[in-house]
Amino acid sequence: MQLTKYAHSCLRVEHDGGVLVIDPGVFSDPVSLDGADAVLITHEHPDHLNVEAVTRQLDRRPAPVYGPASLAATLGDAAEALRAVQPGESFTAAGVAVRAYGGRHAVIHPDIPVVDNVGYLINDVVYHPGDALVVPDLPVDTLFAPIHAAWSKFSEVVDFIRAVAPRRAYALHDALLNDNGYGLLDRQYAALSQTDYRRLEPGTRLDA
Repeated sequence: MQLTKYAHSCLRVEHDGGVLVIDPGVFSDPVSLDGADAVLITHEHPDHLNVEAVTRQLDRRPAPVYGPASLAATLGDAAEALRAVQPGESFTAAGVAVRAYGGRHAVIHPDIPVVDNVGYLINDVVYHPGDALVVPDLPVDTLFAPIHAAWSKFSEVVDFIRAVAPRRAYALHDALLNDNGYGLLDRQYAALSQTDYRRLEPGTRLDA
């Protein structure tokens, strides 16, 4: 597989001619969706789902959109493309094997409703958890870890990376940071995560 990391939580997966795009949100470049054969959405928040960009892409090139059933209300006219996914389910999207984990978004505050969230293990190699720190029940080679969020705590993310114990981990969910935050968190995660941790610039491509 070839991966392209776009801004914030967006990841593009290319495998055997198929193109799978995960969480094309409002902070990521809509070019990530070009040629998409399937789209995976972890949850309904706009930093993970740019409804306008996804709708435009589906108008150009119809494709299934996988995610929690609750996405139907958010997708609007594009909801007809939704294929609801449950935690524990395994399926194939764009010719790539996918396993779903989790079920609920991490708690931001007790006064803020908790939405559905599904993390995805891609081809039993790459794990994208969305906005929850759910540890999969299978070994993970490449973890994309949400390093900064209103719902997260640094120590919890470090412990999540350690619990997953991937061969390598890359930063996810980082669009609200500035250069000071990048520098601080990059140093701390690299020192404490007990794996090969790095942050990729948007548009970086790598093999998995």
